[in-house]
Amino acid sequence: MEAEAYRAYCLQSVAGAYDVVLITSEEPSWETPYLRDCVVVSDPADQAALSAAGRMLAERYDLAGVFTWTEWYLVPVARLARQLGLPTAAPEVMQACRNKATSRALFARHGVPSAASVSVRTLAEAEAAAQRVGYPLVLKPAAHAASVGVIRADTPEQLTAAFAFADQAAGLGRESTSVLVEQYLDGPEVSVECVTYRGETTVVAVTRKTVSAPPFFEELAHCVDAADPLLDVVTPVARAAIRALGITDGVSHVEMRLVDGRPRLVEVNGRIGGDMIGHLVRLATGIDLPRAAADIACGRRPDLTPTRSSAAAIQLLYPDTSGTLLRLGFDGASPHWLDRLHFQHQVGDQLLLPADGGTMWTARLGYLITTAPTADVAQARTEEAVCRIRIHVQPLLADERVAGGRPA
Repeated sequence: MEAEAYRAYCLQSVAGAYDVVLITSEEPSWETPYLRDCVVVSDPADQAALSAAGRMLAERYDLAGVFTWTEWYLVPVARLARQLGLPTAAPEVMQACRNKATSRALFARHGVPSAASVSVRTLAEAEAAAQRVGYPLVLKPAAHAASVGVIRADTPEQLTAAFAFADQAAGLGRESTSVLVEQYLDGPEVSVECVTYRGETTVVAVTRKTVSAPPFFEELAHCVDAADPLLDVVTPVARAAIRALGITDGVSHVEMRLVDGRPRLVEVNGRIGGDMIGHLVRLATGIDLPRAAADIACGRRPDLTPTRSSAAAIQLLYPDTSGTLLRLGFDGASPHWLDRLHFQHQVGDQLLLPADGGTMWTARLGYLITTAPTADVAQARTEEAVCRIRIHVQPLLADERVAGGRPA
């Protein structure tokens, strides 16, 4: 199960300090050693079902706190905590994080450097917004996650297909079905990992990102260095964004781009970053973000004292082409600096990249994580490890490809 590969470190950390009772959508498997109890509901994002499960657990145990690291559950979990009288960020604050249009409005109101943004529902509205925003621009669902439905358009001719792509993803949203037409922020992308307790925000780390070539924004790699000089640059803007949204407590994953060296906000996620970023932070700094999130959910001040000063990097692995996986392996023994190597596909699996009707997530082969004294060395070790991975994919035949899987 891929949840184990990407979130087991979180559950393991929390279970080391607390008795954990879990509300989940399926019977636990790998989670079982970390749990005291569990309630299974068909959809934890359904408020009525989640609240009923929470009340059931509250009758069995003296609950100290509740939190989630899943994007889709942020608002329902905040409401559940409030219903149970437990510490929480306000549900409306989590809703502002989930809805990028609301976030942009709050950033503008509080003077946080962001991007020009217009919420639209039709192609005609998108065309009018594009004239105001200017090209190149970005279209994205107002409420989604993991770069789903995010695409760049450089000309009016590209706008029609780009809007259709973003609109299709937006239509799957529960919290908003709008599309945002936004100014393109041209510069390196980073995320700022923050912990807020009773209104005081500590910036714990900066994650430097590698993203795919336009028109998409798929994340390919991350690197965390405890001594990153960008910390001083991004800290004031990250704190300002968190204040603008009204976040008083919790762990935040603040995404921004550096335009001419100056931070501009992309979005604020009210949770631990995905793709093992929390694990990278612990490897580089010693700071335990899942434990911090649990402590705050229980009304306790988290320990944010760094105990390490090093670097860690993750490389997400993808095939060069769609097709059938014939070989996947690693040559030789694992070096001491290879912290983790995870493969999430097996020989015989069909891999479809976005151009052929799939997604980057379903085509992802896995990941590897390296450690080193500095970011440069960590990234060099990542490249070395990638060179030792053997991947053989039998490409799709021409008639097996899906025409128009994504806009050209």
